[in-house]
Parts: sequence; structure tokens; C-alpha cells
Amino acid sequence: MKQLIVGLGEILWDCLPEGKKLGGAPANFAFHARLLGADSVAISAIGKDTLGDEILRELDEKGLKYLLPRVEQETGTVQVTLDSEGIPTYEIKTGVAWDNIPFLPEIEQLAEKCDCVCYGSLAQRNDVSRNTIKEFLKRTPQKCLKIFDINLRQQFYTKELIHDNLLACNVLKINDEELDIVAEMYGYSDLSVEDKCRRLLEEYQLKMLVLTCGVNGSYVFAPGQKSFMETPKVEVADTVGAGDSFTGTFAASLLAGQTIQEAHQLAVKVSAFICTQKGAMHKYYEEK
Repeated sequence: MKQLIVGLGEILWDCLPEGKKLGGAPANFAFHARLLGADSVAISAIGKDTLGDEILRELDEKGLKYLLPRVEQETGTVQVTLDSEGIPTYEIKTGVAWDNIPFLPEIEQLAEKCDCVCYGSLAQRNDVSRNTIKEFLKRTPQKCLKIFDINLRQQFYTKELIHDNLLACNVLKINDEELDIVAEMYGYSDLSVEDKCRRLLEEYQLKMLVLTCGVNGSYVFAPGQKSFMETPKVEVADTVGAGDSFTGTFAASLLAGQTIQEAHQLAVKVSAFICTQKGAMHKYYEEK
């Protein structure tokens, strides 16, 4: 029986210099988990507009299941600006559909049989979606991997929000810049990178902490375990969605029975490939 993996939160159009690409971290996560054979579902909300229609068409084409109630607010968009190295900055429109994900009975049913859910801080900037995420997490089975992909954007987070979500999750996914922000909030700034991660792992009794450091590699910390992988050198088109592809691949690999190190290795390989592509949702094929 396939594992049920859910990406819960924002779905939107990334408006890149060359045109719009489907995105949103939880949707990207769900797409990449599906590529490894998981029963993967993106949960969010879209508007009753043309952009919403286009999201449905594209997800159908990509073969990704979804639960996207249509609400009164418009479908979300993000203006993406790339620097000379392909690193994005985001201007995220507020008051949009994914800020208003209703907690429908169908969403509750998915929560009750979910094997893994990934969610972030961004979709919790508004009460409606924040409450839906909270209710979903409360209803997941005890065995469920609850991945908090912290995803700090602009001013859309607080220390209280981060604390509450660290209590609710059992896996934290964070990048090096976000780790510095959180460490400063918690008074950990003087610690080494590994000690910062170990402190969060222990204080919140996490199963794992995944740290990505761009070109400087990535780590997975677990009680009594540490995995480090170098970042492959590739020709970068942009890094949009690279972290989401990493997380989706890592989670699906773990649930398929791979070790932390095996899952980590594949996640690094897939995220490096995504960096060579424009946008986040691209199929890849493993070498035989």
C-alpha cells in the first residue's frame, strides 16, 4: 500500500522573468514525493479565477492529486527576482486564496490516514489557514512524519509561531540563513552550526533536523546520528523549489524504507537537478 504524503499550505504562481511557473513550497514538496511513488496530495486553496483554473489544469497534466477548495479571494502570485547566481527574492501578495484554506471534512479525512505531512510558516500568516494546519496536525496518526519546513519569508513569522510549530512537528527542515535567524531569537548565536541544530533537536524532541546550506552542503541530524553531503557543482538556472524537491525526495525515500544516509544522498541529487531547471516542478529520471 502506498504511503499517503501531504503538502499543506500555499499554492501559487511564481512570476519569474521568463513567465509564470507553478509553485508554493508544500505543492512542490508533494510533486517530488509523488515522483518516488508516494500517494501524494497537495492541499491549499485557489480563487474562482483564471489563474485558479490554470493551476488545476497544470496539476492534472503533472499527475499530482490535489484538494483545492475554491474561495472568494484571488489565486496567489509571487513576484520572483533572481540575482546573478540564480538566487531568488520573493514579493509575496497578501490576502489571497491560500491564506484562507478552510478545514473541510475531506481535509480531516486525509489527516486521519496521513503518513507524512509537510507544512511551513508562510501559510500561517492568516488565522484561517493557520487554524486549518493546526487542526490537520492534531488529527494525524502518531506514526505520521510531521515536517515543519520553516520557510521564513519577509515579515511573515514570529518567535511564538516558530515555537508553536516546533512543538507540533517531529522533523524540522531549515536552511543556514533561517538557522541564524532562529538561533538569534533563542540566544544560540554563539554556538556552532552543529550545536545550534543539536540544541533544537533536543529541546523539541525532534526525530530529525534537516539543514541545507546551499553550495556548502547539507546535513541531517538525528539522535546519535549525523549525515553530511556535499552539494554537487551544477550550472544553476535558478534555485526556486530546490529545497522543496530535497524535502519531498528525502521524506518519500525514508517512508519507502531507505536509511537516512540513502534518503539524504538521493535528495541532494534531485535538488541539484532542479537547480539546473527553470522553476520547481520538473520530472527527473534516475540513472540505471
